[in-house]
Amino acid sequence: MKRTGRRRSSVWDCFEQTGNFVRCMKCNATLKYCGGATTSMMNHMSRHHSSATPMDEDEKPVICTVQCIEEENAPNNSEITQVAVMSPNINITPAERDSSERKRLKRSSVWDIFIKVDDEVHCTMCGTKLKYRSSTTSMMYHIKNKHQDAAPNDGVSLATHAEVTELISRMIEKDMLPISMVSGDGFRELLAYTVHSYKMPSVGDVTRIIEGHFHEKVEELMVQLGRVEKVALTADFWTGLTFQRYMTVSCSFITEDWQGRSAVLQTHKVSAGSQMHKVSAGSHSSADTVTDSVLSTVQAWAIAGKVTSCVHNDTQNSLSVQACTRATWDYTTCFATTLQRAVSDGLSEDLLRIVVAAGKLVKHFNCNLLANEALEQKQVQMCLPQHKLIQSSKDRWDTICDMFERLLEQRWAIKAVLSDRTVTSRQEAQTLEIEDDCWQIIENFTPVLATLKWATTVISAETEVSISNIYPITFSLVQTHLVPKENDVEQVSEFKLKVQQSLRNHMEVDSNDLASKPALIASMLDPRHKHLSFLTPTGRLAAKVKLHELVSKLDAVTATAGAKDEQQETLVTPDISQAAVPSQIRSDTKNTMVLLLGDNYSSSYATDSEAQVDYYLRDIAPSLDINPLDWWRVNGPRFPKLATLARHYLCVPGVSLPSLLSEAGQTFATMRRRLSPEHVDMMIFVNRNA
Repeated sequence: MKRTGRRRSSVWDCFEQTGNFVRCMKCNATLKYCGGATTSMMNHMSRHHSSATPMDEDEKPVICTVQCIEEENAPNNSEITQVAVMSPNINITPAERDSSERKRLKRSSVWDIFIKVDDEVHCTMCGTKLKYRSSTTSMMYHIKNKHQDAAPNDGVSLATHAEVTELISRMIEKDMLPISMVSGDGFRELLAYTVHSYKMPSVGDVTRIIEGHFHEKVEELMVQLGRVEKVALTADFWTGLTFQRYMTVSCSFITEDWQGRSAVLQTHKVSAGSQMHKVSAGSHSSADTVTDSVLSTVQAWAIAGKVTSCVHNDTQNSLSVQACTRATWDYTTCFATTLQRAVSDGLSEDLLRIVVAAGKLVKHFNCNLLANEALEQKQVQMCLPQHKLIQSSKDRWDTICDMFERLLEQRWAIKAVLSDRTVTSRQEAQTLEIEDDCWQIIENFTPVLATLKWATTVISAETEVSISNIYPITFSLVQTHLVPKENDVEQVSEFKLKVQQSLRNHMEVDSNDLASKPALIASMLDPRHKHLSFLTPTGRLAAKVKLHELVSKLDAVTATAGAKDEQQETLVTPDISQAAVPSQIRSDTKNTMVLLLGDNYSSSYATDSEAQVDYYLRDIAPSLDINPLDWWRVNGPRFPKLATLARHYLCVPGVSLPSLLSEAGQTFATMRRRLSPEHVDMMIFVNRNA
């Protein structure tokens, strides 16, 4: 319908229309004009030109003449329709008008620029569309980033209070704080002092905001997972402060542009039955429960046919062999967990006794103020680094390495303090002093622990492809670093042999089925390790046969799609029978060779599956410092089938919780323990998927 009468709103006394925009004649502000609505203009006038806000004085119904444009096949005579439009200010009492004004003041100033359409908000200045979930923060950010000149500047208003509430919610998400903190007296006093007249939200209010963020991230992740071909799962078992055991299921995948991505999917409570290992039936029942949780997560996220492998750090056999057979993917133990077991197997009683004695010595200096001050003075006198001694943790074997390295660095300063009778009594010194032969063991043992720690750090790196490094590092440890040397003391040689044997057993390095392990397949698909020089010739041959087998299976899966591609190529490739047709182009020798041999004859791009594997393996290996995903981004078109397999296997992480040894990883592991059981799933999801 086309409006033929004059515009009835008096706001047009202050605005003029130019195409799809309107311009304020008082401040030259430009707003987008959408569908004949004048709300944004009225809000602009009331907010920025309150003294000149136009008032509609017509209290009677306004008659608008509307002409109906008939369809082309309709008669030429047109009908004139009269529509009664009620004035918005009719029969409003002063009290109701005051109430309306108060509600207008509570309204966020972003609505001067945005209009709501269903579950979206549209910017009237640039037409940007944003999702709306009862929060104005995204709109405020948009205005500040895109329209700084139009950003509302109305001091501390109730709109700012909404932003404060939003920021409180974001803080709780980022730091994984208990939502109940908003009801704390101290927190309320802080906000009452910093934000004038701030209305403190309830626990339910903050929970609803976080739930809104949770649902937004779920929708975004569902879209991302719908675009990828394969994903890898991780099952991270951990325990909260209430001794409740949890399992956090995450996924990793590689995007179309060869970017590695990871996201948390769900956190499940693990029943107490999983800890009852003495009863076989109970153990199998708990394993079934854990497997059911993983399967339910896979079904909920619609990735049932996309999972290639699941990496877990289960040390309580919650994933039994019988339960794992119900899944269509491989289960792989986290490499950091495997190395933890190997180190535990290698620690003899003599080494444990030295670890305890070293820990006791460190505790003395950290807890005794006089001894600590004396140590600092000795460090200055001996020109040693002024470092604190490090206490090892029972849960992390790598801290033993840190403790020993620091003790060796400060050895002579420590001896000097223990020899000073004004600081340390003779009895204390005799109890704390480490004998010289134990110092020799520490000095010989520390480099071995450092090597194992470096291996864990490389595999745990969050920004690198890690699974392809597992077997090269494992074989390097077994064949080189864990081989006893002539100058090794007895305890260290024994440790090396035990760790070496433990790695051989858990990593199955001598297995005939080694070529089928996802980690070894990933090593072949990593251009840095594709030569597999750490394997025997027989092992390399078996791995090559396995790679050919995988490519053949991929051809079978994509047979239908391949047939369609061949039909399309037939349409654009000239038939050789057309060579008999008289034409100057077809008579050319060069074009005739193209017709006979095909367009791709001279191309460096391999089309045959077996040829792709051979060309790939013969290609020069890049240096170790390159990122394999960057290499595949460039060389993927040369080996399209292998590139598909690389996406399938290189997305698998080497550990269940990346960056476990980093400070950020340890902070996260500590923060999640304090979450309440009813919010643990939601809070971990919004935190890790931020």
